[in-house]
Parts: sequence; C-alpha cells; structure tokens
Amino acid sequence: MKQIQRHQEILDLVRSKGYVSTDDLVAHFDVSPQTIRRDLNELATENKIRRQHGGATIPSSSVNTAYNARKEMQLQAKNRLAQALVAHIPDGATLFIDIGTTPEAVARALLNHQDLRIVTNNLNAASILMAKEDFRIIMAGGEVRNRDGGIMGEATLDFVSQFRLDFGILGISGIDLDGSLLDFDYHEVRVKQAIMENSRSVLLAADHTKFGRNAMVNVGNLTQIDHLFLDAPLPEPLQGLLKEAGTRVEVIG
Repeated sequence: MKQIQRHQEILDLVRSKGYVSTDDLVAHFDVSPQTIRRDLNELATENKIRRQHGGATIPSSSVNTAYNARKEMQLQAKNRLAQALVAHIPDGATLFIDIGTTPEAVARALLNHQDLRIVTNNLNAASILMAKEDFRIIMAGGEVRNRDGGIMGEATLDFVSQFRLDFGILGISGIDLDGSLLDFDYHEVRVKQAIMENSRSVLLAADHTKFGRNAMVNVGNLTQIDHLFLDAPLPEPLQGLLKEAGTRVEVIG
C-alpha cells in the first residue's frame, strides 16, 4: 500500500474510533512499528492527528497550531501556491490580505508587483509589503493578537466593511469534505466573512494539509471562492460541487 493511502486509512480509523494504538495500526497494515511511528509523526506535523504515548487521537478543533510552527509547515508548497496566485493579480489592483501564514506568503510574492492598494488586518503582511514605496497599505483598526500579529474585533469588522476591493486573499485553517471553510476564532471568522462579501473576486491558496482538518467555527463554503489554488488534486467529493459552483481550480505541481 502506498504511503498516501495508508495515511488516509489511518485518518479514517482515528476519526471513527477517537484513538488508535500503534500496535493496532502495525497489525492492521502489516508493516513495521517504525513505519507506523513515521506515519503518525508526519500526520501530527500536519495537525491531522494528535500524538499520544502508544498511539494517536483526533486533533483539537478549538486550538490552532502555534504560529511559529505554522510558518514552517508546508513552506515550499505555500510559496509555490502564492506565486501562482499573484500571477492573477494585475498591477494597480486593490486587495484585502487576511490573517494567516499563507496570506503572508502571498504578501512576499507580491513584491514584484507595482502600484497596489492593500487593506489588511495582518501586521506581518503589512511589514512585508511596506518595503515597496509604490504600495499603499491601509491597516485595519482593532485589537492586536499577540501570538500572530492578527488584528480583530468589532472595529476591524466595521473598518473592512467600508471597502469594496478587486481581490480578497483569504486565509483558512481547515476545509471539511463537504466544502465547509473552517477556522478557530469566532471574531477572526467574522472579519473573513466581511472580506469575502466585499471583494469582487475571492482567492484562496490551500495546501493539501488543510483538507479534512478540524476547526470549530464555520466561515462559509468553498463555493464562495472564485479561484482556488491547490498543491494536490481536489478531493473527489468536492469536484462536482465546485464545478457546479463555477469555482476555478488550479493545481500547482
């Protein structure tokens, strides 16, 4: 059995049982304990499971992975996806940039563009973008979240809702296999929804670890995304849904 198939079966077992032991997985797949431990470590790094002594459980749906860890996860994939996304943004455009490590990768990829007008509630993205003198950066007001430089709150929501921009660059924590877009913080989610509502075109770059990842708050649905950038083929249950919605899907090899 290929590793990607074994990983998916491990996830199915963890989700159905809540906890599976390393010994049970060794017997189930008829592979060595070292192979199973490697599989579990890789899935835990992607935040798809939580490692426990002797086995694995489902990850928390209420607490996100630490920001510094997320910055390093799937870094090359995020950078490739960001480069593909910014190819669709013309010079002189107006755009929102959301909170998240993938939107920050998009901010870095935008540095070769000219004359952009950018509204953001992401201090890290603003710090990256301020290197360009021809960019006009407009920061949303609100409370700064110390752990990742995100700005949120009622003031942020009101501020974002004043604008109508060409593009909204969305960040997301997880995507359920029914197409639900998921995140961890209710206040952050309301700002994301405002970005989606006030953008003429909503763009989302999502590496493969986002699919099937749990988070407790529903942002919306993939059908609300105009252009989706992936590093692996779209899971089969979602292909018909997005085709019907007219969402453009671009898979970056």
